Amino acid sequence: MRVPLSWLGEYVELPAAVTPEQVHADLVRVGFEEEDIRRFDVTGPVVVGEVLSREPEEHSNGKTVNWCQVRVAPEGELAADGGADVRGIVCGAHNFDAGDRVVVSLPGAVLPGGFEISARKTYGHVSDGMIASARELTLGDDHDGIIVLSRLGIDAPAGADAKALLGLDQTAVEINVTPDRGYAFSIRGVARELSHATGAAFRDPAFAVTPVAGTGFPVTLDDQAPIRERAGATGFVARTVRGIDQSRPTPAWMVARLQLAGIRSLSLEVDISNYVMLELGQPLHAYDLAKLNGGITVRRAAAGETLVTLDGQERTLHPEDLVIADESGAIGLAGVMGGESTKADESTTDVLVEAATFDPVSIARTARRHKLSSEASKRFERGVDPLVARAAAQRMVELLVELAGGTADELGAEVVAPWTPSEVRLPLARVNGLTGADYSDAEARGAVEMIGCTVTEADAAGTELIVTPPSWRSDLGRTADLIEEIARVVGYDRIPSVLPVAPPGRGLTRAQRLRRRAANVVTAAGLDEVQSYPFVSQAQLDAFGAGVEPVAPVIDGVTQEVASPGHVAAGAPVPAVKLANALDSEFSFMRRSLLPGLVTAARRNASRGLTDLALVEFGAVFVPAAGLGTADVPPLAQKPDTETLDALYASVPAQPRRAAGLLLGEAVAKQAGETPRAFDWADALDAARTVAEAVSAELVVTQGAHRAFHPGRTAELSIRVDDGLEPVGVAGELLPELAADSHLPGRVMAFELDLDRLIELAPREPETHQLSTYPAATQDLTLVVDAEVPAGDVLAVVTVGAGALLEQARIVDDYRGTGIPEGQKALTFALRFRAADRTLKAEEASEAKLAGVAAAELAFDAKLRD
Repeated sequence: MRVPLSWLGEYVELPAAVTPEQVHADLVRVGFEEEDIRRFDVTGPVVVGEVLSREPEEHSNGKTVNWCQVRVAPEGELAADGGADVRGIVCGAHNFDAGDRVVVSLPGAVLPGGFEISARKTYGHVSDGMIASARELTLGDDHDGIIVLSRLGIDAPAGADAKALLGLDQTAVEINVTPDRGYAFSIRGVARELSHATGAAFRDPAFAVTPVAGTGFPVTLDDQAPIRERAGATGFVARTVRGIDQSRPTPAWMVARLQLAGIRSLSLEVDISNYVMLELGQPLHAYDLAKLNGGITVRRAAAGETLVTLDGQERTLHPEDLVIADESGAIGLAGVMGGESTKADESTTDVLVEAATFDPVSIARTARRHKLSSEASKRFERGVDPLVARAAAQRMVELLVELAGGTADELGAEVVAPWTPSEVRLPLARVNGLTGADYSDAEARGAVEMIGCTVTEADAAGTELIVTPPSWRSDLGRTADLIEEIARVVGYDRIPSVLPVAPPGRGLTRAQRLRRRAANVVTAAGLDEVQSYPFVSQAQLDAFGAGVEPVAPVIDGVTQEVASPGHVAAGAPVPAVKLANALDSEFSFMRRSLLPGLVTAARRNASRGLTDLALVEFGAVFVPAAGLGTADVPPLAQKPDTETLDALYASVPAQPRRAAGLLLGEAVAKQAGETPRAFDWADALDAARTVAEAVSAELVVTQGAHRAFHPGRTAELSIRVDDGLEPVGVAGELLPELAADSHLPGRVMAFELDLDRLIELAPREPETHQLSTYPAATQDLTLVVDAEVPAGDVLAVVTVGAGALLEQARIVDDYRGTGIPEGQKALTFALRFRAADRTLKAEEASEAKLAGVAAAELAFDAKLRD
């Protein structure tokens, strides 16, 4: 909300030398946020000029300009810039003549946009200044015609300060108004709040007029589809003004105030309606009385009904839209925007002024449905004082009479439902208990009375008050609301700042420490941590599944069995938590995997040219179960008991934490002396191992399958438990078609781990080994096995068979080709043997190796290659 100080000062006393900074500080004290200070960006000498002569000159480019002699100071005196009193000025506008008073920007003036005025040679003359238009001074959009002061009702001598006459020297403070304080979207509301902050006297502008009821115009409130059992319209005040002169300009003082408040000047009738709206907070609308067909009915729209609004757009209405209609059909979207068919224009002489009260929920839904936010809807959806409509209508009538030359007519209507104030009980003992402050009972009572509430005592002891909020404070409906107002008005500075003391002997839990360690280690290894939204679409659920759960691979059209329990079959729907009121209807499910968010982040970065990415995310997924959710919401402003809290927690889905990463582009960039290398599945596997090693866990890697991963480049990640292996994740390359559908260039590597389960299964204390000081014995081993036997399984069997002397074993080659029978492969392992108490002999190392060979032969019919 932008508040011109001159306007604010009409309704609350301001110090003589008040500054915008001081007003900002006072408003911050009562809960507003300061935003900015607004001024007209006009500096330097801008004065009234008297046109002495105007000589049109036609030039070779076909343009006709005027060579003018303009008096810019009293005769014989120096002008504001220190120059002569008469100046020669070239002007391209033609809407003025000799004898007119105009606005002249003299050399040294700076206009909005940093436009500096100086004496310049143009069209064969030296133009010593500029005759200004409204657009050049940001007072309107008229650029073709300059400002003629007499037409604005301004009579000032040559040389007078034009900035003061046009209001260009005014200043406005801009504040941020929270949605629950709709009354502050008006000068009336801000002036009242400033009086609370400073103690200055407040004059309510709504009491400055005496409403006159209109009669004889038919108005019907016919709401057949109320929202939440609340009528869409509760009041409609109509007044008539006849004989208005549309040619009259808006006064300069009003244009300046509207411009500072952020609303551009359009026409006198529109400007007056906006002015009253800003002043009192009541949106208004004026209809051309001659264009109305019969009376007015406020009703819900019919299915398929259309309306052309003032912005020229034809809109198909929804049966829930509240409309203003006459006998011809809908003529306006109630509380949002008027219709084109009945708008006032240059030929309008008689207008019907509307000041209505609409339901906030209905207006908010209509504005969002049609993506049509307006100054009116912004106020209605936050709540408008239901008792200010008559005063606002009267104020607009009086301004139309005064400024537009109209005559008030008795034709009108007042269809207003009685306003019933609500009562809120305020136990005084709860004030300090809730705020932690030391407000006295007298201060608490004085604060609620100051904001306009009526207060009576609920008991003889005066320990509880019955508070009736004023009509403009629809946000005060609970005890906690009143306590918040007491804290705001008496002073937030009275609330002590007390930091809670951490219980001694406590710190991070084991799981918290390991999660932090995992994040620190993997980011130190070069991955960038990101956070993505937890909302996913049905398509993303179908594509990525539950993330770490393997799927049954499909080979030759037959679904194969998977040893891991609880797997999701390929193509099967993935159960997920669905939101009842999603922010975006397309993304209405809670994620079962972190991978969709990583893919979305990668796509956004890739679209901006960042194609070498190594991303990691640590976050929760949401696992559905029977009986989730509850319709029993405990009352607000009081702490639920233990049973209620337990029931609420039980209704929340399980949220295990995951770790996931995505690798895209080049792992090693092309540079001098370095060959570029793209990320591959081994990098994803290494990143997953890095996370596991950070929590002291060791992953077992086997061939796997997953609906989002390449069938031949997918590793299932498991951890050893007492009865075998338990899957905790997956790593590898995403499906090429999935990467292409996500607009990701090249091959995409990824991994995902069930971090909570990984931490749970990890050893409590890391296993350590004494380092041997004796030398190692190294040998190579090549075994021929069936091609379908996983290399990791062969390695595991060889490791167990070789015994305790084997310190390390790793696969170094997988060969298939000449010299190897068809359907088989040769696996080469590098073995390192070491004893803790002696130097090994070659025979001992060979014996251990052959023991590993024997184990592999027994398990896989492996043969030692010659």
